[in-house]
Amino acid sequence: MIARALAEAIGTFFLLVAVIGSGIMAESLTNDIALALLANALATGAALVVLITTLGPVSGAHFNPAVSLVMLLRGELKSSEMAVYIASQIGAGLLAVLVTHFMFEHSLLQFSTTSRTGLAQYGSEFLATFGLVFFILLGVRHNARAVPWIVGLYITGAYWFTSSTSFANPAVTIARSFTDTFAGIDPGHAPLFIVMQILGAIAAWLVAKPLTR
Repeated sequence: MIARALAEAIGTFFLLVAVIGSGIMAESLTNDIALALLANALATGAALVVLITTLGPVSGAHFNPAVSLVMLLRGELKSSEMAVYIASQIGAGLLAVLVTHFMFEHSLLQFSTTSRTGLAQYGSEFLATFGLVFFILLGVRHNARAVPWIVGLYITGAYWFTSSTSFANPAVTIARSFTDTFAGIDPGHAPLFIVMQILGAIAAWLVAKPLTR
């Protein structure tokens, strides 16, 4: 359990460093928002491939409370294990924000002022998380070795085909509320993002059931 929790913490830490750090770097190098988003998406997708490939054999490479919840529903995690996973993910995500701010000489403690609200964006988070969990479940069942690429490529694409830029991860959403940079989300808008992510993950589990037997 210690090794698995450590793997979840390390993976989530570097995922958030990739998300926030690449956003800060992109914003500092260009005023073109589309180019900045492309850089942010590519860095995040590439990091996910590396992290899942290397840490997946240790913990399953969830790095995402929504994924851990679905694994509980599937009987692959106990409730106590899920609690440890989620605590590791959220704690590591918050630490990653501080470290990334330090690297780029930003104020360590920040609260985002980036507005991400409205029915379209909340619905987008439902769809983004549904797709992520659905394709993970099918990948695990039918082509487990491809899961790192499935996740990395899906998130890279979903940055562009969802209006919310596909957070699809409660731990990521919490962490991003503490950075007033390119990747941020107003803390007041984060709770509904998280609710929709959880609902999307549960819906994906239900829909994937007959396809993963």
